[in-house]
Amino acid sequence: MNDRLAALEARLGALEDERAIRDLISSYGPLVDDGAADEVAGLWSADGVYDVDGYRMEGRGEIAEMVRSDPHRTLIARGCAHFQGPVHVTVSGDAATAAGYSLLIVHRPDGFGVARATAHHWELSRSADGWEAVARTSRALDGEEFAHALGAAAVRGESVPWPDRAG
Repeated sequence: MNDRLAALEARLGALEDERAIRDLISSYGPLVDDGAADEVAGLWSADGVYDVDGYRMEGRGEIAEMVRSDPHRTLIARGCAHFQGPVHVTVSGDAATAAGYSLLIVHRPDGFGVARATAHHWELSRSADGWEAVARTSRALDGEEFAHALGAAAVRGESVPWPDRAG
């Protein structure tokens, strides 16, 4: 009976970890569209990295600054939604990877349109306060192999497959 209970507790713990990670990732869109710079930055570890198409933000301060930037505030004022699709989560102890896609939907005079489709590779770690992003690498789905390789690597629980440098 004790072995069965331990196995059940382990399965429940794994589901709770996956749920917490999915909640963290799905909160990005509503928070960034609200301009909640400190809350967005709080999704990352203190020294976390956010790399979007080679624009690299290091630490919560730079991530919050991006949310407060004029280009981002203009995007919000015009109407937008950073829609995060479902993610595939791979947990290994206190570390995890997650793969997913997102769409940037923008308001236009004739309605709404997709301005961007993006692939994401998340690396996360468990801290004393719960799960947090250590790194998020994002690339536009514009035909480049690297964008597709990001998601596949995260599904496999692998590091970012940098094409020109060691990961």
